[in-house]
Amino acid sequence: MSIAAESLLEDYDKGLKALAARVTSGISPIALADAWADWALHLATSPGKQLHLTAKAARKTQRLAGFLEACAKHKGQADCCIEPLPQDRRFRDPAWQKWPHNVMSQAFLLNQQWWHNATTGVRGVTKQHENVVEFAARQMLDVFSPSNYPWTNPEVVARTQETGGMNFVLGWQNFLTDVQRRLSGEKPAGAEDYVVGKTIAATSGKVVFRNRLIELIQYAPTTEKVRPEPVLIVPAWIMKYYILDLSPENSLVRYLTDQGFTVFMISWRNPDAKDRDLGMEEYRELGIMAALDAIGEGCGAEKVHAMGYCLGGTLLSIAAAAMARDGDDRLKSVTLLATQTDFTEAGELMLFINESQIAFLEDMMWEKGYLDTQQMAGAFQILRSNDLIWSRIVRQYLMGEPERMNDLMAWNADATRMPYRMHSEYLRHLFLDNDLAEGRYLVDNEPIAMIDIRAPVFLVGTERDHVAPWHSVYKFHLLSDTEVTFVLTSGGHNAGIVSEPGHPGRRFRIQTRDHDAKYVDPERWVEETPAKDGSWWPALADWLAARSGDPVAPPPIGPAICDAPGTYVFQQ
Repeated sequence: MSIAAESLLEDYDKGLKALAARVTSGISPIALADAWADWALHLATSPGKQLHLTAKAARKTQRLAGFLEACAKHKGQADCCIEPLPQDRRFRDPAWQKWPHNVMSQAFLLNQQWWHNATTGVRGVTKQHENVVEFAARQMLDVFSPSNYPWTNPEVVARTQETGGMNFVLGWQNFLTDVQRRLSGEKPAGAEDYVVGKTIAATSGKVVFRNRLIELIQYAPTTEKVRPEPVLIVPAWIMKYYILDLSPENSLVRYLTDQGFTVFMISWRNPDAKDRDLGMEEYRELGIMAALDAIGEGCGAEKVHAMGYCLGGTLLSIAAAAMARDGDDRLKSVTLLATQTDFTEAGELMLFINESQIAFLEDMMWEKGYLDTQQMAGAFQILRSNDLIWSRIVRQYLMGEPERMNDLMAWNADATRMPYRMHSEYLRHLFLDNDLAEGRYLVDNEPIAMIDIRAPVFLVGTERDHVAPWHSVYKFHLLSDTEVTFVLTSGGHNAGIVSEPGHPGRRFRIQTRDHDAKYVDPERWVEETPAKDGSWWPALADWLAARSGDPVAPPPIGPAICDAPGTYVFQQ
């Protein structure tokens, strides 16, 4: 068979899988079947585990029967026989403690616990397959939660009685509005109140450099003097840059300029089919390296404080390691926000990381040349279905409440695409093969290593991060040989980073480890590091100031191409 014929047949296979991916939202049915078969076959050949599960089912039935008996004796109320997990907020309303809804919630939680026992601890099942089966079982059970149905949710029943059923009318209107907006490609209701360049991403500045991949924004100084070392922020390109420049009151950019720093921000272009062959190396060269060159030429800075967030932080760590290897000492410090460099414990995203799943995603992206916004958003929604799917359905469609939009939600709705080649390399080299942590990641055909970085590092993890779990972020300590200041802050992947001073309920822990200090495991680190109330932003500003020169007159801005926030941020 000729090479052309083989290529045609391979393209045929890719096309079929891309078609299947539209139905499965990008999840490989073969990967799911493989995990299920691994679990089912091992469970079928484990009679001891089967007897154990049978006994557990009997005990849980007995517990529920005891709860029913107690309810009968005490007018429908009794102490719970099982408590929901701390992060499960579905049954927190006091109405769930009253008959008959208390029985429904208790029966559901007991059933959920039994399925957790059934899908875990089966000897011989690989860890990833166990995680996938447990996750899939939890997703299917969540569909049947009594909180999701109007006749079994006491909060919906009470709202219906209060409004005479108008909550369903309003919910239907909310549903039609969402469908209309989705079909027309509009953003969610309320997002129009947050306008890029006016109410969000509104910090004054100029675009001073542009290439095919980035616009570089230089923000106007707000103090008479500034530190001589500017701050370059490298955001993730999964979403728009202005997560770090939201409203004026919670903009990290504005905060840093008010503390006397000259701030530069990379704004990534939203790629399309023409950019399918852009890879991680192009993002490094056309992104971080081009920005550093432009900063040096524009304001004459010899040293720069580099700051990266999420995937932008991973790219920054790659660039920093390559620069250290090559003797490029322009980085005065490195700040990594919710950034992973070792991907062995990369959270629930690892559910979607194996050869079968990545090949399926590659075939799906091959058709268009990119991973589109809906597929990316869908993956994150599945990971937090209770918070992002079911609770929203209950609140908006059953309770009839309008969308509670805020600046962070408006930013989250402003999604971007991912180029085919870059996303494939990112998943394979980082998540699947963990090349960066294990010394196999190549830059200019030579390996790089985090241990070469000598600039001090300010590393931030967040307590409830489902994208970059803080234990995974903490692994940077095992890879580095430099001073590391680690901060563990309350909140999740986004809200923990957007943690402006004055935000209620915020707390953080901070500790610095010298380059030659002994390793401390994460649990011990938490025990030894006291929590402080408030935002971690002032600690960051103090840390940067301590590693900066004496204040000088602000550098000139320009030559300006256009006003901030530029043009790339508006690309849909």
